[in-house]
Amino acid sequence: MAVEPLPMTAVDPRDADPAFALHRGGKIEVRSRVPLRDRDDLSLAYTPGVARVCTAIAEEPALVYDYTWKGSCVAVVTDGSAVLGLGDIGAAAALPVMEGKALLFKHFADVDAVPICLDAREVDDVVDTVVRLAPGFGGINLEDISAPRCFEIERRLREQLDIPVFHDDQHGTAVVVLAALKNAARLAGRTLASLRVVVSGAGAAGVAVTRILLDAGIGDIAVADSQGILHVDRSGLTAVKAALAAATNRARLAGALVEALDGADVFIGVSAGQVPEEAVARMAPGGFVFALANPDPEISPAVAHRYARVVATGRSDYPNQINNVLAFPGIFRGALDVRARSITEQMKLAAADAIAGVVGDRLAADHVIPSVFDPQVAPAVAAAVAAAARREGVAGR
Repeated sequence: MAVEPLPMTAVDPRDADPAFALHRGGKIEVRSRVPLRDRDDLSLAYTPGVARVCTAIAEEPALVYDYTWKGSCVAVVTDGSAVLGLGDIGAAAALPVMEGKALLFKHFADVDAVPICLDAREVDDVVDTVVRLAPGFGGINLEDISAPRCFEIERRLREQLDIPVFHDDQHGTAVVVLAALKNAARLAGRTLASLRVVVSGAGAAGVAVTRILLDAGIGDIAVADSQGILHVDRSGLTAVKAALAAATNRARLAGALVEALDGADVFIGVSAGQVPEEAVARMAPGGFVFALANPDPEISPAVAHRYARVVATGRSDYPNQINNVLAFPGIFRGALDVRARSITEQMKLAAADAIAGVVGDRLAADHVIPSVFDPQVAPAVAAAVAAAARREGVAGR
């Protein structure tokens, strides 16, 4: 039976929920930056005046950054296959999240962003579509694409495009985790090289967190998925997990995640698996627990505080929230400001240092990472990323 649409004057009962009420009509819009008052304005904004600008760009392509919004605009791209903790809900259902991402870009770093939800699941189709869309954007923010497809999509886009491509579920999480861990180590008088880390989860975030910690000089790190600890002798590993196993676990641990926690200094959870208290109790004294699953952390904060010196979660109702919004707005702002051709590993490390540095002398066990509303964060990250891009030779200006 067809459902009759609500009359225009009717009130949808869902709007009693403030989340629905806020989303009605969408969260973002496009506004003009120039006046359109009369025929003279029209002739400059559109034809015939626009033709002069088009011709100049055709003759000198770099001018597109000066005379269009490309220099400050990012495409937020998803296929809806791994949205938040909701899973594979499809392109249309992912749109509210992508709108939200665009809102955060604008609010925190004055970066314009366009949500693009693709009805495409094959890697070739996603890559081909984004490559064809890319001329209109200064950067590509990939979002909520399932693993392991996300690794291949990002790699191929980075190879084919001369603008920054950044999968935030991987690298945004990794940058913020590293920033928090640097400050936790500073608080405890430790170095990263002295820490043994256990990562729960070998999906997009787990892989990226592990790689950035290796780049930052972590002492040792073991990664576990639902089948146990990754190691070079374990059979059935994907190519991504096999590469991770080869680069980690110098102690050659095997078995379940709980066994890796025995004597570990740091737990980083980027999965939905729960960790028993007796395993947490076997961690080294004065360690750090970053249990980032939302809404239910892998280790409850109440349990974590019994054994760890520093506790972080992905939730906004506890101290030390590991939130990607600390990273991606400033990272893209900095990359766009210098017309970077890519976002390098050194640029990510610089972003983590900048975020950690904002905490400064306010460092405490419940404040190893700044608030997402700290106005210093995005400018500090942008400046650090821009400087790193210039050092790396990927800046266009």
